[in-house]
Amino acid sequence: MKVAYEVVKARRDQLAQLLSEHQYLPLAEVCQRLSISEATARRDLTALERDHSITRTYGGAVGDYNRRFDSFRDRLTLAADAKQRIAAVALTMIKPRTTIYLDGGTTVHALAELLVAGGPRPITVVTNNLMVAERLSDIEGIELNVLGGQYLHRQSVILGPKAQASAKLWRYDLALFGAEALTARGLWNSQADVVAVERTVSKAAKSTVFLVDQAKLGATAPVFLLPWADISHLVTDASAEILAEHGIELPKRMLVSA
Repeated sequence: MKVAYEVVKARRDQLAQLLSEHQYLPLAEVCQRLSISEATARRDLTALERDHSITRTYGGAVGDYNRRFDSFRDRLTLAADAKQRIAAVALTMIKPRTTIYLDGGTTVHALAELLVAGGPRPITVVTNNLMVAERLSDIEGIELNVLGGQYLHRQSVILGPKAQASAKLWRYDLALFGAEALTARGLWNSQADVVAVERTVSKAAKSTVFLVDQAKLGATAPVFLLPWADISHLVTDASAEILAEHGIELPKRMLVSA
C-alpha cells in the first residue's frame, strides 16, 4: 500500500530532527525510534542525503551539525588572544603524574600548544580532539590516548556511543572542557553528542575545569550541559562583575581569572 506523501515527509522531517539533536544514529536505532523497517529507513536516509540534510555513514547517518557549525579551523582564529591567556592559566592547573582529559574545543587546543612548548611531565592525556592529538603525538613525557567512535572531519572530534563507552574506561584527575554559551543556569554546548561525551567524562573526573572566553556570555547554544554546582572551576577572561551582569555569581574558589 502506497503511503501518502505528507506522511513520508513528516517522517523524514522527524528523522532529520533526530539526527540534528543526536548527531549520529545507527540504522537499527533509526528503525526503533521511528518504528520502520530497515528498507524504509534506508530510503528515508537516501532522500535526506540527496536534499543535503544529512551525511550517510557506514551503518547509520550523521546530522547537519558537521556542516552548519563553523569548522574547527575557522573557530581557532576567534578570540585568539583571550584563548591564549585562558590556556596559560589552565596550564598551571595540570600536575605531573596525572591523567587529564582534553575536550574538543579550540581553547583546549591552545592549551595543547602550550603543553607542546613545555609543561608538567610525565602526564597521561585522553582526548576526543584529533587536532589536539596531532599536536601532542610523539611528545616525550606525554602518554597520548584517543577515544574511539564516530569521527567528524570538519569539527576534528570523535563522538557517538562508542566515544562515550571509551570515555568510561578512564578515571581522570583533571578534565578540561570548552563550552559555547554561559548563562545564569550553567553551561551550554552546540550539539547533544558533544554534551553526552562531556557529561560522561565529567562523572569520571576528580576535577572539572571549563575554559570559556567572554564572547560566550550572552551567546546561545541549544543543549544544556551542566549547572554551575557540578563543575570545579571556570577559567575565563570575564571579570566577576561582568559575569554578575549576566546573572552568573560564582564562589571565589570556582572562578579563575585569565
